[in-house]
Amino acid sequence: MRLSDATVVIRPRPTWEAMDLGVLLSQRHRRLLMTSWAVLTVPVFALLTWLFWDSPSLAVFIFWWLKPAFERLPLYILSKAMFGETPTLKEALRQWPRLLKPQLLASLTWRRLSLSRSFLLPVVQLEGLGGEARQQRLQVLLQRDANAARWLTIIGAHLETALWIGLTVLFYLLLPQQVAVDWSWQTLITAATQDWRWLEHLTNAFYVLVLVVWEPIYVACGFSLYLNRRTVLEAWDIELVFRRLRQRLSSTAAVLLLAMIVLMPASQSVWAAEAAPSPDSPRLLEQPLTSQASRNSIQTILEQPPFKNPETVTRYRFGEDRTNAESPDNDQPPAWLKALFDLFGSQRFGTVASLIETLLWGAVITAIGLLIWHYRDWLQTFVSRRPLPRKKAPSALPKQAFGLDLDRETLPADIAASAESLWQTQPREALGLLYRALLSHLLHDFNLVLKAADTEGQVLERIEQLQQPSLLAFSRNLTMHWQNMAYGHRLPPADSQQQLCDGWRALFGSGANR
Repeated sequence: MRLSDATVVIRPRPTWEAMDLGVLLSQRHRRLLMTSWAVLTVPVFALLTWLFWDSPSLAVFIFWWLKPAFERLPLYILSKAMFGETPTLKEALRQWPRLLKPQLLASLTWRRLSLSRSFLLPVVQLEGLGGEARQQRLQVLLQRDANAARWLTIIGAHLETALWIGLTVLFYLLLPQQVAVDWSWQTLITAATQDWRWLEHLTNAFYVLVLVVWEPIYVACGFSLYLNRRTVLEAWDIELVFRRLRQRLSSTAAVLLLAMIVLMPASQSVWAAEAAPSPDSPRLLEQPLTSQASRNSIQTILEQPPFKNPETVTRYRFGEDRTNAESPDNDQPPAWLKALFDLFGSQRFGTVASLIETLLWGAVITAIGLLIWHYRDWLQTFVSRRPLPRKKAPSALPKQAFGLDLDRETLPADIAASAESLWQTQPREALGLLYRALLSHLLHDFNLVLKAADTEGQVLERIEQLQQPSLLAFSRNLTMHWQNMAYGHRLPPADSQQQLCDGWRALFGSGANR
């Protein structure tokens, strides 16, 4: 490692600036870092998914636990690129098995949950230290920048989770409307009971994509913190300054040597002269004030106030009382202070203190009781375990929903036959008749509560609560064709038209009233 070949400026930095340098390093080599990470981790994730297809959570947990083994490859690339020796993708992948050998078991067991993992990984991989030497090195490194390394891990974990959830929500928002209508959060939560394991593995793949972007940045920030700590400890910046000075002066060394040879005879007279007296030898002996006398005078002054104020105290005193020979009573505390101390120590004051304490506790308990009484309604609503009283269903039934008249008197006697007669000439009216009749039956026969502001999806949720599979399947099919007609102006196929009429007869018979 040659400091002169560094691709960044070597100087001590604050911790957050050092992590910002790591972000810049990862951006400079982002293509190599992201590609190498993807080439290394995606096959491992695919293998884990295949092995644990029935347990998607276990597959993503094992992949997450193996992150310290994957992080050694970005650190190798950054350590080489830092000093101008950026490896190729093939060279980096070829070195990865060798990088796994030192202390892999420790990295995946008791050191796995270390919050300073990114900051301390270079000690094992780049310095090759282990055992007692590693512990001593860590004690020196962790004296500073340890908190920043821990915060880096904590912030990184939250950022990974946020990006993971964001990709999952984005995927759900990009689904076509017809697919999203059949999906609800209840069905997604109960996906384990259905054949939807592919959806869990897909969300796990989103986590792998997040790590492709974030994990090289995380390793680079930890590596920059490590470099910054070594710069402070080993004074790399000062070493670089001296190296530049040596290179600058190497060209003028011959000129300086020649000047010394020329000036050598002139300096011989100075070397032959009598050596100058030492500072401790007596000087100015013929003067009124000799060096020894001045030294004694200085020492005498230093032994006196204000330089030294020796004082022997053999009694207790209050504050900074000064000794005054004219008033000897100053050594005693004031009379009012002694009276106050006597009052504090008397039994009467203890009784008064107990009374005051009782009054204070009574005031606190009274204030708490007043607060509870003032907010009793709020506490009864949000704290009480008693179930809230059920609201009575409104007596008046709604007459319209989605702009459709729900009165049974307006429906024909044979709804299925009327719909079949309208399919050829007025398909919109035929489909509207079936949907209006369905809502009327739900309202009058099943006592289903419908509101004017309900959507088609909310109506289906209430039908699902009736726990009638045949009615729910027919309602979903009819709602889908109704939405296609109402919002997309798309007619249902001919077979679907007859299927809707037959389904109506199977559920409700031929008439409007059962």
